[in-house]
Amino acid sequence: MVRSFLATLFLIAAISLSASAQASKVETIGAFADQSASESVRSALEAKGYRVTAGDGSVVCELWLRNGVPTQPKKDVSGAIYSELGDATLIGVVSLPKGGNDYRGQGIKAGVYTLRYALHPTDGNHMGISTFRDFLLLVPVASDPDVNAKFKFEELSKISAKAAGTNHPTPFSMVSPEGKGAASVSENEHGHLVFAAKLKTQGGEMPIAFIVKGIAEQ
Repeated sequence: MVRSFLATLFLIAAISLSASAQASKVETIGAFADQSASESVRSALEAKGYRVTAGDGSVVCELWLRNGVPTQPKKDVSGAIYSELGDATLIGVVSLPKGGNDYRGQGIKAGVYTLRYALHPTDGNHMGISTFRDFLLLVPVASDPDVNAKFKFEELSKISAKAAGTNHPTPFSMVSPEGKGAASVSENEHGHLVFAAKLKTQGGEMPIAFIVKGIAEQ
């Protein structure tokens, strides 16, 4: 009886340790210093970044958010969460040391990319991709030297397509932020890995969250 009880306790402890070991995590890292990015981009970023690690210990990505993101008065836009962000606003930089996949399942080459906000059109080519219309489009950092550059949606889509080497832009899907906005990573009900943090804006802070690993439900 005692042996059986102890064996049960050992099994529960082992399962708990295994689950803990498999938890994804986010940790703070130093400043972005990749010289492939322009001075305009490097100087616009916060002095610290974040490393997102999957449960198996592999690095999913490293992220640096922009310091002082310009915003506009929040508007009531159908299907949008982050309407205070203007079209094509640069909100940060992401490094994918081993590449990855975007929300559409396209392969992304290993490299460094700017992240620019985009609101996808309500047309037949984009409907059903996500519950929300907000996305961050990845652009190869060498193709995006001016942090304050303005792009129309079609132009931004074209240069974002370079990240996947296809004819379609390369998106990370944005989701509704939860909690107080402290940097974190979690797995949602679809098995997507979601990064969340506070984005420093010119008027204060705003919580944001977006999927860094996971593809749209088919």
